[in-house]
Amino acid sequence: MTLSRSDYESYDATGLAELVRDGEISPRELVETAIDRIEVLNPLVNAVILKAYEQALDEVENRTDRPAFLGVPYLVKDLHAPVRGLPLTNGSRMFVDPPAPFDSTLIARLRAAGFVMLGRTNSPEFGLSASTEPHRYGATRNPWNTKHIAGGSSGGAGAAVASGMLPAAHATDSGGSIRIPASCNGLVGLKPTRGLNPYGPHRGDAAHGISHEHAVTRTVRDTAAILDITAGPDVGAPYFVRPPEGGFVAAIKRPPKRLRIGFWKKSLQDEPIHEECVIAVEKAARLLEGLGHRVEESRPDFDWSAVVHSQFNVLMTSLGPMVAMLERQRGRPLAEGELEPQTAAVVARGREASLEYYLGNLTRMQLEVRRMAAFFESFDVFLSPTMTMPPPLLGHLPTDDGDIDRFLAKLLALAPFAAPFNASGQPAINLPLHCSADGLPVGVHLAGRYGEDAALLALAAQMEQAQPWAHRRPQLG
Repeated sequence: MTLSRSDYESYDATGLAELVRDGEISPRELVETAIDRIEVLNPLVNAVILKAYEQALDEVENRTDRPAFLGVPYLVKDLHAPVRGLPLTNGSRMFVDPPAPFDSTLIARLRAAGFVMLGRTNSPEFGLSASTEPHRYGATRNPWNTKHIAGGSSGGAGAAVASGMLPAAHATDSGGSIRIPASCNGLVGLKPTRGLNPYGPHRGDAAHGISHEHAVTRTVRDTAAILDITAGPDVGAPYFVRPPEGGFVAAIKRPPKRLRIGFWKKSLQDEPIHEECVIAVEKAARLLEGLGHRVEESRPDFDWSAVVHSQFNVLMTSLGPMVAMLERQRGRPLAEGELEPQTAAVVARGREASLEYYLGNLTRMQLEVRRMAAFFESFDVFLSPTMTMPPPLLGHLPTDDGDIDRFLAKLLALAPFAAPFNASGQPAINLPLHCSADGLPVGVHLAGRYGEDAALLALAAQMEQAQPWAHRRPQLG
């Protein structure tokens, strides 16, 4: 069987794995098809910044076992996750790294399951923006309209999947960096519960559990299947969340119980948002009500500003010591212009911050999260937009002026809904239920109780079955 472009793009990762398992296509042919699609599409969107084709083909040729996802292509974000044989630059010009000698635990689990790593996707420098426009590699463009952002910081991953290069890709999230690109690109994007996926072995506690790793996908079943592969603690893990008995794929095959769902159509500071985002939430609320759930307008009662600003202060303060460590490892200090102006300002602030400032922000965040979590004693799920507007034009979040507070205010005005659930560690997911009048994806955001990823995914699968989205494709190339 030879896969045409339309055939290849019609399958999710689970479907491609079934083709290989049934002998309809060889693992090598599948990898070659993915390589061809990357070569055709990447010049249009600039999603893939490092290619590892020969290594991938050698690996799939020499493999003697037959794992479930043998030959299924995968791309890894250029942030946080070491991949054996590939450099990791974090989107920054300060790195001239040799290839990593090991896989992170998460990547090792994916590789053991048969996924083939074809390269790295673009990320803003150190993941500090909600748009992927690093100076080192240039802007990633939205496949639905290449004048618009693909989101960040997993914008390269989002554009790669949405454009049709492959059905799923690695992504990370410290303040919405899985869910924002999923919204911009019309994809499923789950930020799992804190500690469900492993951090190690190169990281211990990723920013006090604020940072997470998982994937962007076209279908809920791929999100569940990948989580079945990666979930569970690694050696020395600081957090532990037990996966559901039987796994996540089994969980999404069962209809969810009748849930109580609160929804909100304004920002979390009660400010109006773009009409298309309001329409997306209203459409989702009607869908959920039609599916038998109890839906009412309500929102968590907490100080949104206190949570997100203390959270971002913790994240930004952490970058100064991290860069200092990298300077020591390479044996020379930062040179003028090695960091983008915005990143340099964040590093300078982190180096000036006191321990009292750092711990004070951490404590403030954790106390306010307690108030937010109280909402989930009465409600099972909180529904909101993922962003306050459809994907804006490229250049909306410039990193050149070095004014941290102005930049952060603009970032949070664009995407205020995702970050609090990094602070709380709760599972949260973007679903691509709506498109704007001019054809841009507009996602909705659902957050669930801590540790109840299976229930959230089961609800997402029910919504996907009632209103499918995987058939929608941008007309690119």
